[in-house]
Amino acid sequence: MDHTDPPGMPEDERMKGVELKMVREWLALSGQELADLLGVNARTVRSWEQGRDPIPDSVRLEVERMEAVTAQAVTAGVEALMDLPEPTVLTYLNDGQYREREPDSTWPASWHRRVVARIAQEVPGLAIVSPEETQQENR
Repeated sequence: MDHTDPPGMPEDERMKGVELKMVREWLALSGQELADLLGVNARTVRSWEQGRDPIPDSVRLEVERMEAVTAQAVTAGVEALMDLPEPTVLTYLNDGQYREREPDSTWPASWHRRVVARIAQEVPGLAIVSPEETQQENR
């Protein structure tokens, strides 16, 4: 992924390191996971977060896109579950479980758990289960 500044981006809109770290943590991503999603080295993410290197505006735009995708996932989950008599959502304890059920996702399981936590704030009585729990129920 190319992370050069888009033409005409004002300097005062540049993302600060603390903002990047805050968003990364809000998305429940490790530095390595964010680096993987951005196609950069984890050291680069650390350098940006610590303010040693400026964050390219293209990274800010990509991080904003990630926030939007996350918000859409939360909204879709809330809408799908809100009116169910016994709302239940599946989430994953680790990336292996998540990849097994969602092989096309580029996100880690920690991101999915954060999405589910945000859905749980909006859906009263939401039951959150893991794949093991659903297998035990089906026996």
